[in-house]
Amino acid sequence: MFSGKGGVGKTSLAAATGLRLAELGYRTLVMSIDPAHSLADSFDLDTDLFHSQTADPLAINDRLSILELNIQKEVKRHWQEISSYVISVLRTTGISEVEAEELAILPGMEELSAMMYINQYRRENRYDVVVLDAAPTAESMRFISMPTTLDWYMKHIFPFQRNLLKAVRPIANRVAPFELPTDNYFANIRALFEKLEGVNEIMEDPNTTSVRLVTNPEKMVLRETQRAFVYFSLHGLTVDTVIVNRVLPHEVKDTWFNEWHSSQDKVQRELEEYFAPVRVRRVPLFAHEVLGQQRLQEVAKVLYAEGEDPSAVTQTEKPYTFEKRNGRYEIRLHVPFATKSEIGLFKKGDELVVEIGTLRRHIGLPRSMATLVPARARLESRVLTVEMKEAQ
Repeated sequence: MFSGKGGVGKTSLAAATGLRLAELGYRTLVMSIDPAHSLADSFDLDTDLFHSQTADPLAINDRLSILELNIQKEVKRHWQEISSYVISVLRTTGISEVEAEELAILPGMEELSAMMYINQYRRENRYDVVVLDAAPTAESMRFISMPTTLDWYMKHIFPFQRNLLKAVRPIANRVAPFELPTDNYFANIRALFEKLEGVNEIMEDPNTTSVRLVTNPEKMVLRETQRAFVYFSLHGLTVDTVIVNRVLPHEVKDTWFNEWHSSQDKVQRELEEYFAPVRVRRVPLFAHEVLGQQRLQEVAKVLYAEGEDPSAVTQTEKPYTFEKRNGRYEIRLHVPFATKSEIGLFKKGDELVVEIGTLRRHIGLPRSMATLVPARARLESRVLTVEMKEAQ
């Protein structure tokens, strides 16, 4: 899963990765769930022809296919009962039918559709690797949190809601300004949930799914990448690579770029310090726009070493985890080979900084813990547990 702030170049990197995987013999699908699709553009395809031909995967070669989710077609395939009901409710407010159809595309439909396909392709063993070109960071957060939210809703709210409406519907429909949803509406939700069952396990298994965070060597982009890293960690996904894209090459000697070189070098040093031990890779700013297979292959050559397998599992251990036990917040991180005497802790802004000898680890804190300070720490079986408390 390639994720990052909008405009950092994750689509090109996802497409280049798909090409490399296909060259290695994997049956590969590159799927875009970014509403502002640019996957077809990356391959320099005629986008009008591409979108008119199919809403299904399009073969680029024998081993590589691409898919840009078309939400209008997904609504007709999977969300018909839900969409029809929402449209009927909106129409009662005086909104035109065209406006109602637009508004009936609810937040999350595209992301859930993508998850259904991931689940389906996994069950069918249709592809060896799926490369997901995710939406910008905020939407990616919603994407990864949806299975947990939906599972909770289906277990706790759905049965009660369905049974209650079944009982009151005949009476309520006589007095309500619009009809309550029919049982087909709930049957549609149940069918969708069944297509999603098990996707949570796929997403959170580090041997199956990894996250590649794409960033640029700029301070504002770095901050969002740090927040994304914390959020993915909170939701149990494993970030195995951070890719710094569009790094100004050192061959660019013009004095006009001196300040750019200086600021980019500073941000890259911060990146190395913050994300260790997760590997950080760099892709230079090319002298041309990255469009078409030939130029995507150039990106792949920079991003991956000769013969390197982009799908190889390189990180299964989460750098750190957040927990709450008996009302106390704790941070746990693996510190192999560390001893108590060489560990230091201090708070810096909304980060916990852990020093182990000459090494330093920055841990971004979630909002619920950002105001807390380290109270005490213990080292057991190579795991450092830091207990956090309110500042006095």
